[in-house]
Amino acid sequence: MTSAPPNAEISPPGRIRGIQRRILVVLSAAQIVGGVGVAVGLALSSVVVDDLSGSTVISGFAGTATVLGAALLALPTAKAAGRSGRRAGLALAYLAALLGCVISVAAISIGNWPLLLAGLVLVGGGSAGNLAARYSATDLSPPGHAARHLSLVVWAATFGSVAGPNLAEPADRIGMESLGLVEKAGPFAFAALAFAVALVIILAGLRPDPLRLARELDGTQSAGRGGKRTVRTAWRTLRTTPMVRNALVMIAVSHTAMVSIMSMTPVKLHHDGSSLDVIGIVISLHIAGMYMMSPVVGWLADKAGRVPVLMLGMGLLLASAALAGTAGHRVWQVTLALFLLGLGWSCGLVAGSALVSESVALEARPAVQGLSDLLMNVCGATGTIIAGAIVGGLSYGVLGLVVGVMVTAAGLWLVVVRRRAEDAAPA
Repeated sequence: MTSAPPNAEISPPGRIRGIQRRILVVLSAAQIVGGVGVAVGLALSSVVVDDLSGSTVISGFAGTATVLGAALLALPTAKAAGRSGRRAGLALAYLAALLGCVISVAAISIGNWPLLLAGLVLVGGGSAGNLAARYSATDLSPPGHAARHLSLVVWAATFGSVAGPNLAEPADRIGMESLGLVEKAGPFAFAALAFAVALVIILAGLRPDPLRLARELDGTQSAGRGGKRTVRTAWRTLRTTPMVRNALVMIAVSHTAMVSIMSMTPVKLHHDGSSLDVIGIVISLHIAGMYMMSPVVGWLADKAGRVPVLMLGMGLLLASAALAGTAGHRVWQVTLALFLLGLGWSCGLVAGSALVSESVALEARPAVQGLSDLLMNVCGATGTIIAGAIVGGLSYGVLGLVVGVMVTAAGLWLVVVRRRAEDAAPA
């Protein structure tokens, strides 16, 4: 006698919709507290490295370390998800971020900036987890709703990410007065607590696992246990699927532009004499641009199409680079530039990620999604290195010019690709 599938009792569409709603709630809750952890450290990391090292160029490596960490953890997160489900992958990412925050607190306490950079690499696991969570939202999405469901999880990060930078000052004060920590170590201790809560939410709440359930309903097995097989699967899919390649280029460009300008903005404002409170407000509004409008971006991507939204994102990023590059000492202009920077990033990430998910078969999906996050974060890390050198050797204005040229080239390339696709389509 043949046994019933493990989840046959929950296969009716109505029950799957209920499970999907619960999964979206759990992922959103993890995004909120995980976003706090990422944003608290993000607001001060470059400033702390600048103070400890005494070098503006080295301060740029703070953002590089975090983005590099997100890149390095992208494939292990994808491998764990492909083997054991989304819960295992997300837990690995948040656990790494928790450990990184502990190392960062120790590094600041002894005044060791190389150790702090090492800790920030692991803190990048928080970003890797938050990025992977958006893909987890699409495993059980009905056709035509992937961008909206993905964008809801991205949107949930608004609450934690906007609040996070503004919690840096009180967390620093509490850390010094109540915990006996040195100045600027408190925010990283607070971030460690946030990542611990996100880890508990994922382990306890993400049941059933969306990817494992989707595979059971689809009759698809896991993509394999080997890390090399994960990479091979992703590259093979990338070579044979032009639509995925296009999406990955736009995601990478959007992320590189965003991280390059954002990572050096706190240093610029700090050197211009702005207080930590002002820096926190600017970064909060930037993060609001990244996440607050994402449901609208997701709806637009489902209705108008992925490519038009990607083109809109390139336009917003170009406007941001122009404003940032000509801001001078005008804080309001920097703030507007950072808000548009976040909004352009949202268009690139939401539309591009939805395009990746819908263009890849279920068995290869975690591998390709992991490669997508790896590439975008490698490009972002490279961007922060170059951004630090440009600002340290030239100026923040020149950085805006360089980013503007890159975004313009990407936008023109997307227009050419779209026209070629339209010309090749049958009449």
